[in-house]
Amino acid sequence: MSECVRVVLPSPPFSQLTYSLPPHLPRGAFPPGTRALAPLSGGFRVVVVLGPEAKPPADVTLKPLLWPLEREPLLGVDYLEMASNLSARLAEPLGQVLHGIVPKGFRSAQARFSVREPGLGRSFTTRDLANAPSEIRARLAAAWGQGRMQVRVRRENDICVRLLADPPWPVRPGAIRQARVLEFLYDTGPVGKEQLFAALGPGHEAALATLESRSLVQVGPWPEDERPPGLQPPSDLSCLDAMTPTPDQEAALCDLSAALGGDQGAARLLYGVTGSGKTFVYLRLIRECLRQGRQALLLAPEVALCLALYRAAREALPEFRVDIYHGYLPPGRRETLFGEASEKGPRLVVGTRSALFLPLQNLGLVILDEEHDESFKQDERLVYQAKDVAWFRAMRSRALLVLGSATPDLKTFYAAASGAMPLLRLSRRAGAGRLPSVELVPIDAKSGQGPLAPETIERLNATVRAGEQAVIMLNRRGYAPVMYCLSCEEAVQCPECRVALTYHKARERLVCHYCGLSMPFPSPCGTCGQSSYLPMGEGTEQLEEMLGRILPPDTPVLRLDRDAARRKERMESILADFAAGRAQVLVGTQMLSKGHHFPGVTLAVAVDADMGLNLPDYRATERIFQLLVQVSGRAGRGEKPGSVLIQTRSPNHPFWGFVLSGDYEGFYAREIELRRRFRYPPFVRLGLIRLSHAHDDPAGPDLVAAIAAELRAVAVEKGLMLLGPAPAPLSQLKGRRRFQCLVKASGWPEIRELYLRGRAMVPHGADVRLSLDLDPVNML
Repeated sequence: MSECVRVVLPSPPFSQLTYSLPPHLPRGAFPPGTRALAPLSGGFRVVVVLGPEAKPPADVTLKPLLWPLEREPLLGVDYLEMASNLSARLAEPLGQVLHGIVPKGFRSAQARFSVREPGLGRSFTTRDLANAPSEIRARLAAAWGQGRMQVRVRRENDICVRLLADPPWPVRPGAIRQARVLEFLYDTGPVGKEQLFAALGPGHEAALATLESRSLVQVGPWPEDERPPGLQPPSDLSCLDAMTPTPDQEAALCDLSAALGGDQGAARLLYGVTGSGKTFVYLRLIRECLRQGRQALLLAPEVALCLALYRAAREALPEFRVDIYHGYLPPGRRETLFGEASEKGPRLVVGTRSALFLPLQNLGLVILDEEHDESFKQDERLVYQAKDVAWFRAMRSRALLVLGSATPDLKTFYAAASGAMPLLRLSRRAGAGRLPSVELVPIDAKSGQGPLAPETIERLNATVRAGEQAVIMLNRRGYAPVMYCLSCEEAVQCPECRVALTYHKARERLVCHYCGLSMPFPSPCGTCGQSSYLPMGEGTEQLEEMLGRILPPDTPVLRLDRDAARRKERMESILADFAAGRAQVLVGTQMLSKGHHFPGVTLAVAVDADMGLNLPDYRATERIFQLLVQVSGRAGRGEKPGSVLIQTRSPNHPFWGFVLSGDYEGFYAREIELRRRFRYPPFVRLGLIRLSHAHDDPAGPDLVAAIAAELRAVAVEKGLMLLGPAPAPLSQLKGRRRFQCLVKASGWPEIRELYLRGRAMVPHGADVRLSLDLDPVNML
C-alpha cells in the first residue's frame, strides 16, 4: 500500500497536495472522500483525500496528515467523481468546486476531539493533537479506532438576528443605524450576529439592542426548522392508496416502476398538463424507491413549491424519514442535514437545487419538478445546471432520473423526441378539474387606463362577488419600476449599475434590484438636486393597492413576491391563508405560477403578458410561453370551471395562438425549427464568456480589447462562431463594466479551450474578470 496520499484543499488557494500517512494511524484510516486535518503554512487546514499517490514527488520531504475528521468518508468516491466532473466542465479547480458545494462548517479546521479513555485528557484541540508525544498519539489512535474518540467542529454565527416586522417600520428618520440594520435584514433574511456587524461595520450594537427592545428584531439562537414527526407505522390504506390512478398515471407508473427496478441508470420525461397529477405519480414512485431501502431526491425550483411538496410527502409517507433542505434553513440545520445525509437507510429529501450536493450514499431516484424552470440554473459564483448534475448523479448511482413539467424545456423535449429518453404523457387533468378557457384582453398603452383593463376589472369583481378566488400575475415587484425626475427629465438610476431604481412604497426607499443599493425616498435627485418625481409603470405593490380601490369593500387581498415572502414563516402564512380561502385574491410575480394547487381559483389574470417577449435572448419566447401556460394552470383545478385573461398590447402576434390553445407541441415544432435554422441549442453547443472591469479602471478597456482580439483569433483558428465581445445588455452592474462573447461550437471542449486562452491573458493582479457560462439561460 502507498505511504502517501493526494489531497485537495476546499479553501483558497484550492491546491492539490501530497502528504504522507501518519505512523500512529492504520493505513485504511484515510480512504477517498475522507476529510482530514493537514499541516500547512504553520497552521492546519481541512483537506479532502482523493486517493493514494503511486509515486511521491522527487526530492521532497512530505509532511504527514494529522488526523481524519470521520471514520467513514463523508463524501465518498461517487461524490468526488461528481465534483471532478463539475470541475472539468467549468474549467475551475476541484477545490473551488468543493468550496462551493460543501457547507462552511465542514471546511473548518476549528475542531475539538472528546476522548473517553482513562489516563488521557477529556478534550483535545487540533494543536493539542499536533503537540502530543508519540505514545499519547498511539493511545488516541486506539481510542479513535474503537469509537471512544469523537470530533466536534465549532459552529460559526451561532447567534441569529431575525426581522420580526415588515415595513414601514416605526423608526425616526434620524435613526440611520437602526434603518441600516432593518434594511440589511430585510434584504438578506436571518443572519448571524457576527455576519451582521461585519457587513455594516462598527457602531451598530446599540441600534440592534434598541430594535430588539422594540420587538422589531429578534436576537437569539437559530430557530430549529420544523422537525418531522416521529415515524409512523404504515396504515392499511394511505392517502396514496385511497386515490385511484387515471389511465395515464397507471401507464406512467408501470413504466417508471420498471425503470426504477433496473440495474443501470435511466431517465424519463414526464410531460403532463397542469393539474394532471404529476405529484401523485412522484409520491407513488418515491414510496416504491424507499421500500427498496434506497434514497430519493425531490427537487423544486423555488422554496414556496418546495414547502408544498414537503407537506405532501410527509402526509403520504408517514413511515419514512422525510427531510427538507433549502436556503431558508439556519446554517446549523443545513450542516446537520449535510452530515446526516451519508447515513445508510431509506430517506426522502425534498429541496431546492442545492440539495443535489447532499452526500447521499444509496441514491435510487431523483425527481426535478417543473424541470423547465430557470431557477434550476445557478449563474453566480459556482455556475451549474441542476439537470446536468442530476443526470450525472443518477447515472453514476444507477438511479432513475425523472424530469417533470407541463411545459418542458425545449432541449429536454427534443432529447425525448429524438429517442434519448422515453417520453411519458399525462394528457388530462386528474379528478374533477378541467383545463381553463383562455382569452386575450387587448390593452392600449396610450389610454392611461392603468395596469388592469376594464374587462379584467369587471371579471375580477364578478369572481369576488361569486365567492370565488382569483390569482393575478404581474412579473415586476415593487411599487413603480421607474422613478422619473420631472426637473432633469431622467429616470433615477443606480450609480453602480446604470439601471433604473425601483420605488418600494412600503419601505419608502428606491432600490436597485441588481446590487441591492437602496436610498430613502423622497430625497433630492442626484443630477439636478430637485425633488419633483413621477412614478412610471406598475409593480405588484401598486397593483395590490389598486385592488383595494376597485374590488368590493373589505375584499381580502394577499401579495406573493420576493418582498412579501422574504421570511419563510411569512411565505408559508400567505400560501396557507389563500389555500384556506381566507383571502379571495392573490397578486404576485411568477412565484405564484409554479405548481401550486388552489382548487378555489376560477380566474387567473396575466398583467402585461408581453413583458419579456422581445428581450435579446433566444429563449425569450419559450420563457414567456412556459410562464403563461403555468399561470393559466392555476385556474379551474377544482369542481368549478376556470378562465384565464391574458392582457396584451399585441393581440395579433402569432405567438398567442399557441398560448390560447395550450398547444405546447405546436409551439415546440415552430420554435425548434427556428433554432435549427439559426443554429441555437439543441443543435449547437452554446457558451457565454463574460468579461468585466471596474468602471473607473483606466487599464480595463485596453485589456478587454486585447483579450477580445485573442478570442477572435482563436475562434477563427478553431472554426468556432464567436459573436462579440460586445457590451452586455446590462452594461454596468455593481460598479463593473460588462462585456460578453457568445460562442457556438460542436462540442464543449472547444468552448472551454477558448475561455482558458482568454483567461491566461489576464495578468496577475489585474482587475479584469472572466467567467464562463455553458448553455446560458440568462443572456443579460
